[in-house]
Amino acid sequence: MKTTRLYLVRHGQVEGHELKRYNGQANVPLTEQGRRQMERVCEMLRRCPLQAVYASDLDRCRYGAEHLAEKLAIPVFCEPALRELDCGEWQGRPWSALQADFPEEWRARLKDVVHYRFPGGESYQDAARRLRPMLRNLLGRHAGQAFALFGHGGTNRIILLDALGAPLACAFRIVQDFACVNIIDYHADGSHRVLLMNGTSAYPCEPA
Repeated sequence: MKTTRLYLVRHGQVEGHELKRYNGQANVPLTEQGRRQMERVCEMLRRCPLQAVYASDLDRCRYGAEHLAEKLAIPVFCEPALRELDCGEWQGRPWSALQADFPEEWRARLKDVVHYRFPGGESYQDAARRLRPMLRNLLGRHAGQAFALFGHGGTNRIILLDALGAPLACAFRIVQDFACVNIIDYHADGSHRVLLMNGTSAYPCEPA
């Protein structure tokens, strides 16, 4: 069986990005710059031998996925299971306000990012349990092929950590800038290789 290649993309810049807040599963739109970022990424990815495109069903991911799929005339699938962490009652609130209003809860999250569950939302571990079966399904569906996935900062980190064999506690050691590109190869023997992490649309389709 041939190698399965995943092109993992983070969505572009979103409105309110300067506020430093948890957007979570709120349907925050892309800025004009964010849309341009996605279009540049799609221009690079259209040269890749992709069989399908997947995305979170939130608009900030759908934009890039639908744009790319249209260019390539291939299927696009938008899945709720690929959404960002559900931040519950903290969703949409600036970090500064949360630190002031919920200092103990804020410290608890920093102390245990894996298990701390946002009030009314998810923990990182909850999100991983939601995401991993979907990824396994996609890898099985596209064994020996290449496909793209447009995701979020949090969910992309989960996928990358799993590929690296690193624990979820290392999530914030990985940077995921707006519109970054990651490339992961999944081999038939069960091994994984991360070829590119937090790259830009300037990288070639086939990295060295």
